[in-house]
Amino acid sequence: MNKEDYFIGCFAESPFIGDDAAILNNMCISQDAFFENVHFRRDWMSLYNIARKAMLVNISDAIVMNARPRYALLTVAIPKDYTRAQLKELAAGFQETADAYGVTIVGGDTIANVKLDISVTILADCERPILRSGIKEGDLLAYTGHPGESLKDLRRLLRGGTVSPASRFVHPLLRDRFFYKAARYIRAAMDISDGLFHDLEKLHRANRLGFEFFDPIPKRIGCSGEEFEVLLAFDPRHEKALRHIARQTRTPLKVFARAVRKPYRNVCRAHHF
Repeated sequence: MNKEDYFIGCFAESPFIGDDAAILNNMCISQDAFFENVHFRRDWMSLYNIARKAMLVNISDAIVMNARPRYALLTVAIPKDYTRAQLKELAAGFQETADAYGVTIVGGDTIANVKLDISVTILADCERPILRSGIKEGDLLAYTGHPGESLKDLRRLLRGGTVSPASRFVHPLLRDRFFYKAARYIRAAMDISDGLFHDLEKLHRANRLGFEFFDPIPKRIGCSGEEFEVLLAFDPRHEKALRHIARQTRTPLKVFARAVRKPYRNVCRAHHF
């Protein structure tokens, strides 16, 4: 068990921990950190793109819980030497991304710091949450998009290169149109934030089931984090309906495994600590 899982396990008695967000009184509440020199470097992304991604990765958690994001709280630790123009650019990234998803920024906190660190809390309406648990033996598993692109671009950045402004590492593409249409057919879901193989490990723990892969998945795909694509499980009887919705919404959908009663081992190194 890595240190992140161990630390989270220290709060195992809480009934609200274990999914992409906590459900309280039909409200879905999630929070993610986005810290300089951990999740990004200043020379990789503009301040606008940093703020935009910080919002998107938090909104992603609400979407895969079948929740509609409504409000956001921002905590931003800002270097003292930032100019007003830089602050305006940062604020625009938050505001315009929030507006695009119908989210109202309602408060938070700002402090001075030696680097740019961001924490976003999203509050979302959630009448019928979709959890990580709920998978049954024989269910099919699928993911959206093309995992692996984010890791490829991250490696390019770490070598001192540049990536397209449309890079999935810089600008995650959320699958809200697909997910909300498909939600009634989905048994369990989460977003691919730590990598497909890491996140399958979370589904394994939540459901005590393993996975029979239809074709081998290379580590460059399975170990790529920061994807924010959707990982979902569903009854095989709904495959045709899900593929139809994927075509309607122009969402690439890959059915890659079946849930079976067997162990599962994640072959990727931990991303955190």
